[in-house]
Amino acid sequence: MYAIEVQNLSFSYKGNPVLKDVSFKVDKGDFVGVIGPNGSGKSTLVKLLLNILTPEKGQMKILGEDVNKFSEWSKVGYVSQKANSFNGDFPATVKEIVGINLLAHTGIFKRKPADYDERVYAALKNVGMQDYQNKLIGKLSGGQQQRVFIARVLISEPEIMFLDEPTVGIDAKSEEALHCLLARLNEQLGITVVMVTHDITAITAHANKLVCLGEEGLVVHDVGDAVTDEFLTKIYGHSVKIHNHDCLNCEHMERLKVLSK
Repeated sequence: MYAIEVQNLSFSYKGNPVLKDVSFKVDKGDFVGVIGPNGSGKSTLVKLLLNILTPEKGQMKILGEDVNKFSEWSKVGYVSQKANSFNGDFPATVKEIVGINLLAHTGIFKRKPADYDERVYAALKNVGMQDYQNKLIGKLSGGQQQRVFIARVLISEPEIMFLDEPTVGIDAKSEEALHCLLARLNEQLGITVVMVTHDITAITAHANKLVCLGEEGLVVHDVGDAVTDEFLTKIYGHSVKIHNHDCLNCEHMERLKVLSK
C-alpha cells in the first residue's frame, strides 16, 4: 500500500488550468519535495490531497483509501505556510498550542487525557522546544513557532506530514535547522514527509523524491539520480543552478534525540 496515490488529477481555478492529468505515487517513508515555479499548482496539489479543494477529475488515495472516503485524518498532519505568524499578544502558550490536537479527540469541554502533559512534552522534545512550553507562542521567533506547529502535528503520531513552504519568513540559520529536523523525523520516526518548497538546494539534500510541476507538466524524479542544472532549467523554464548545500545545524540535530513512536 502506498502512502499517496494520484491518478489523472486535474484542477482549474476560474477557468484557468492549474493541474492537468497529474499522476504519481509516494511510498511510505518517502521524503518528497514538491517544487516548481510560482503558479504551477504546488500548494493546490496539497490542498487537493487534504480534501480542502475538489478536483475536476482524477482519483486520490491516502493510505490506500479514496480521499473522499478517508476518515483517519489524525494520521495526516499539515503545517501551513502561515503557521508562524502569531504576534506577541496572542494569548496562548506553546503547551496549549501543541496540546489542542489531543483535546480535538476528547472534546474541548471534556477532561484532558491522563497522559496530556507527558505527550505534549514528548512532542516538544522531538523538535527541541521542550524548554519553551510555558512561553507565549507569539513571543517566539518564526523558526521557533514553526517547530511548535510541527510538534502539534507530531502529538497525533501521524503517518504522513504535509508542509506548505514551512521556511517562509524565517532566517537562514533557522531554515537550515528546520530542514535537518524534518529529515530526522522522516528517518527516525518513519513519517512520510511531503514538503512544498522553493529551496531547491536544500530539498535535494534531504528528499529522496521530487514531484516537479512546471513547464513540461509533472515530472517525478528520484533524487538518487543526478539532479542537474539542465533538468531544473526545463522544469522552471529559465536558467537554474544548484549550489552545494551543507546543513550547518545537522550536527546540532544529531544531538537532538528523536523519540520513537
